[in-house]
Amino acid sequence: MIRHDLAQLVAQAAQEAQAQNLLPAVALPESVVEHPQSPEHGDYASTLPLKLARAARMNPMTIAQTISQHLGSFDAVARIAVAAPGFINFTLKEAWLAQQVEEILRAGASYGATDVGRGARVQIEFVSANPTGPLHVGNGRGAILGSALASVLTAAGYRVEKEYYVNDAGSQMEVFQRSLWARYLEALGRPAEFPQDGYGGAYLQDLAQEIVAQEGERFLADPQSEGSQALAELGIQRLLAGIRQDLEGLGVQFDVWFSEKSLYQGDTYRQAMELLTQGGYVVEKEGARWFVSTALGEDKDNVLVRTSGAPTYFASDAAYHYDKLITRGFDRVVDIWGADHQGHVSRVKAVVAALGADPDHLQVLITQMVTLKRGPQVVRLSKRAGDIITLREVMDEVGADACRFFFLSRSADSQMDFDIELAKRQSNENPVYYVQYAHARIASVLRNAQERGLDWSGGDVQLLRQPEELALIREMLLLPELVEAAALTLAPHNLPHYAQELATAFHNFYERCRIISEDAPLTAARLKLVAAVKITLARALGLMGMTAPERM
Repeated sequence: MIRHDLAQLVAQAAQEAQAQNLLPAVALPESVVEHPQSPEHGDYASTLPLKLARAARMNPMTIAQTISQHLGSFDAVARIAVAAPGFINFTLKEAWLAQQVEEILRAGASYGATDVGRGARVQIEFVSANPTGPLHVGNGRGAILGSALASVLTAAGYRVEKEYYVNDAGSQMEVFQRSLWARYLEALGRPAEFPQDGYGGAYLQDLAQEIVAQEGERFLADPQSEGSQALAELGIQRLLAGIRQDLEGLGVQFDVWFSEKSLYQGDTYRQAMELLTQGGYVVEKEGARWFVSTALGEDKDNVLVRTSGAPTYFASDAAYHYDKLITRGFDRVVDIWGADHQGHVSRVKAVVAALGADPDHLQVLITQMVTLKRGPQVVRLSKRAGDIITLREVMDEVGADACRFFFLSRSADSQMDFDIELAKRQSNENPVYYVQYAHARIASVLRNAQERGLDWSGGDVQLLRQPEELALIREMLLLPELVEAAALTLAPHNLPHYAQELATAFHNFYERCRIISEDAPLTAARLKLVAAVKITLARALGLMGMTAPERM
């Protein structure tokens, strides 16, 4: 990647200057290059002189001039300039830029891939909503973030496994069992007392009626405890099937569906609790078993096993992360949780440390709330369910691509507004339409060329010299950098913005540069450029999990 090559070039030049006693022999800061804010300053800029100035006790301009004198020549660079207050700016050669079109065409669908991950195993656990009801719109944000992040990490050279943690054990299952049993009795016309803490959504009434229509009274034949348990298991299966269907409709697939029950059916829970106990992190008090979180810097201890003997949700999390980080041995684990889990992060990291794993190997992303709007009007209630806005409802109205683009367009830690009316609009005001139309327009250009029998395979890309052509190439070269940065920071939210910028660069080129003309050599060169843009835009859309339409 040219960015890394230039950074290395600067570091080597600084070391050479130190060897010649032109710079003091102090530790050099990390050498990185960035894109200047203004194109007139070149394509890349090094800030190493500014970072080095204090330790070297030298003027950063003097440092920049000294380093630049030791840079030597570089095939890709046309000009090196020093600028105040201490930047080293690089401008790339037009010939080198043009040649990158060939490199993109050669890479094809793998363009943008990097090897920063070096094959490390990463597990991403996301959505993991309790299977006690349909997915709501907030779950959709986590689903899309996790799915896109998995794609980015894979493109960056990591081995990624996507996992859905099915919370099918614990107190919430008991509440669900009692709630569904009451709705089942009601659907049969029998008296039933609905639990005060029960799941009151209309979807549960629909589920009970569906089960009655297919199964009748068969769950009444057994003692209530057995019948209600069998009913709950069937209800969970049906709700999970709906969750799977909704996620598949959104283009989200999982490699593993991990059952919380399996932690207790095997040895995982016992092994994790024994390890914590042996480490001195478990105490008995007030009739319960506590994890001594305060020994690891937490403000308070946390209950692992209630006085009833039932494990807490936190105990399940301890066993689950023991399984992920120690039993299965992932190099890196990424959990994507909703905003209501913010306070849970530090104690899970604490228990990971107590279990003997590196807490830095666990990274937790918190997704903030989503506000649905129709123009200026906030949408507060679902038309179907009345109490929650389901993911399926939004998907059915705006489509999976719009959901993916809009949910991904803001960083996970930012609250976001989702304008349903904008997402449905078939105009350039809608960024989804704008980006996908660019791809469809490119496809149309290439079809037109094929229908005319034009062969651009031998086109000379060195004919690409117009500002719009070079700007388009520069925009394409950003994709590998974006993939790498998104993988390192776990932040793929810049992909939608990049796709818009690339679409804009293409539309500008399309309006100002005639692609198919009587100039056959230039036509072939520009068709090569267009084919490279198609690859790059499709790749960006693919990383977001969106379709790249050939026609619109």
